[in-house]
Amino acid sequence: MGLLDGLRVLDLTMWRPGPYATQLLGRLGADVVKVEPPGGEPMRVFRDHFDVLNRHKRSVELDLKTDAGLARCLELAKDAEVFVEGFRPGVADRLGVGYARLREAAPALVYCSISGYGAEGPLVDVPGHDVNYRAYAGALAQDTTAAGAELAVADMAAATMAAFAITAAVLKARQTGAGERIDLAMADVLADWVETSPNMTDADAPVPGYGIYPTKDGRTIALGVVSEQALWAATCRALGLERHADVPFLQRFERLKELDGRIADAVAALTRDEALARLSREGAPVAPVLTRTEMLAHEHFRARGIGTGPIRTANQPNPSQGTAPELDEHRGEGWRLTD
Repeated sequence: MGLLDGLRVLDLTMWRPGPYATQLLGRLGADVVKVEPPGGEPMRVFRDHFDVLNRHKRSVELDLKTDAGLARCLELAKDAEVFVEGFRPGVADRLGVGYARLREAAPALVYCSISGYGAEGPLVDVPGHDVNYRAYAGALAQDTTAAGAELAVADMAAATMAAFAITAAVLKARQTGAGERIDLAMADVLADWVETSPNMTDADAPVPGYGIYPTKDGRTIALGVVSEQALWAATCRALGLERHADVPFLQRFERLKELDGRIADAVAALTRDEALARLSREGAPVAPVLTRTEMLAHEHFRARGIGTGPIRTANQPNPSQGTAPELDEHRGEGWRLTD
C-alpha cells in the first residue's frame, strides 16, 4: 500500500532520469512495469547503479521493432494511466509508441517524455548528458572539474520534476477523463532553478560566511550564514572573530570580500574536526562536506532510512527499500488488480 496505490505506470526509460522518476512513483505504491529492449537496459552492466534506480518495478523484455513486441507494449499501454519514455525526440513515434498513437486507445493517458533539451527548440537534436545540460542552463561554475560535476544534478532534478508533473496530470485526468502530454527537458529544469536564483553563481560567496571553506588537513566544511545576526555572531565567536560579531547584515554584505576572507583564513588554520567542533558548539550553521560513503554511514541518514526514499508520511506506511527486477522476470503478467 502507498499514496499512489493503484496507479499504473508503463516505463520505457533507460539510464537515469526516467528510471529515477518512475522509481519515485513506485516507492509510493504505483504499479510500474519496466519495458526493456532485447538483452536488457544497457545500465544493467552497472548493476549497483541499475538496482538503486529500478527498485519497486517489474520487468518485461520486448522488442518494439517486432510486431509481437510492439503489440504487447500497446496492450499494456491501453490499460496504463501513465506512459514514460526517454528517447531522443521523434524516436518514440518511429517505434510506434508516440503520444498521438497511444492516446487513441487511452484518451486519459498521461504521456511524459523526458529529454535533454525538450521536444522542440533550436537544441532539440543536440546530443548530451547531465554535464552538458548544466552547462547550457548556467548551472555549472566556470572552474568546475569532472569530479565537481559528478553528482548528476540535471538528471535527478528532472526526474523529481517529472514525478511531480505526472502526479499532477494524473489528478487532472482522473477528474476530466482527458490525458496530457508532458514535454520535460532536463536543461529546462535547471534553467528554471537558475532563473529564480539571480546573481548567485557569479559571486565567490553571496554573503560572508556562506560557502565551502577548506581546512588545514585538506578537508572542507560548509557554512550557511545568510542574514541572521545570531548565526553570524555564533560563527564569529567560534572562529575568534568576536570583534566582527555585531556587524549588521547590510554592512556585512558591503564588506563581503574582507569579512569572508577573515572567515576563510580562520577555518584554514583548523582541521575539519576542530572547525566542526568549535562552530557546532557555538550554534553556527556548519556541516562537513561528506563523501558518498561518509554520508551513507552517518548516523542521521541511517536513522532517517536513506534508501527507502526521502518522503515520510504519517498516515501511510513508509516504503521498504525494495528490489530491482531481473530482466523479463514478469513476462506474461498484467497489471496488478486493485480493489
